[in-house]
Amino acid sequence: MANGQANEQANGQWYPPEWPDRIRALAAGTLTPVAPKRAATVMLLKDTATGPAVHMLRRRTSMAFAGGAYAYPGGGVDPRDDDRDVGWAGPARAWWADRLGVDEAGAQAIVCAAVRETFEEAGVLLAGPTGDSVVGDTTGADWEADRAALVARELSFAEFLDRRGLVLRSDLLGAWARWITPEFESRRYDTWFFVAALPEGQRTRNASTEADRTVWITPADAAAGYDRGELLMMPPTIATLRGLAECATAAGALASAPGRDMTPVLARARLDGEEIVLSWPGHDEFTKHVPHTASNATPSTAPHTASNATPSTAPHTAPVSPVTPSDPTPGAPA
Repeated sequence: MANGQANEQANGQWYPPEWPDRIRALAAGTLTPVAPKRAATVMLLKDTATGPAVHMLRRRTSMAFAGGAYAYPGGGVDPRDDDRDVGWAGPARAWWADRLGVDEAGAQAIVCAAVRETFEEAGVLLAGPTGDSVVGDTTGADWEADRAALVARELSFAEFLDRRGLVLRSDLLGAWARWITPEFESRRYDTWFFVAALPEGQRTRNASTEADRTVWITPADAAAGYDRGELLMMPPTIATLRGLAECATAAGALASAPGRDMTPVLARARLDGEEIVLSWPGHDEFTKHVPHTASNATPSTAPHTASNATPSTAPHTAPVSPVTPSDPTPGAPA
């Protein structure tokens, strides 16, 4: 398995092998948690004959963090994402601040990061010339040049929107969940998950250097692949997929977003004798019991974990059954 990542169990939950040692060090007071960086990720949806499908990417197996895991487009907040000159449409910053649990500047930065990262990694732009319009095709060479400049941080998102005469459509986003990377992880993020419908006329593509493939897949199919051990995912990803599976349409998912609980989910770890008990409040399926036999011991899942499938030896290379492959980009994996 890439980078020595442990995942020898019935489902596809990503589990870094260094966690037991770091958890014990944190309990002993010899590990100081790093401050989490703010980030945003977007679950893009489109309707199909069998219900809404979600756009997912697979992180390259060479990635140090969660290599081979399926995720959504997203990334960290850029310090310039709170630029007050950004064109803005939809709910006011004060409304978003209340919804996201931060101040107004932080709310703008998080929403901007969600829209910017979706454009950078999927080529989809939630913005338009007016507050009730959205841009169409964004696959031209001029769009690609701007996207590359954003990725390189040569251009701020506010500058990009201003140059093109666009406003960010915050009303096209629905805040869905918030997860914070555990204190014992060396790479920590405070991540807000959003849901959005693919704008008419736009198409996704694999524009991320961190992904080796992208797919459109129904949340139910993706969750089933995880349960069988075929699709590797982190707890926030599978948890949000299970919530999306309850929605009959993309519009239904957006309509349900305001009622979603945005209380941050932060993993807890406690020592029970020589065993570590790792849990995520409100998400019992991720509970693990890690014995003190070795730092790379295979964690056992709690009895209520929903899967009896034979473990996959390499879940990050297993086939996926997408609704449709992402729209092809020259030179990009299908």
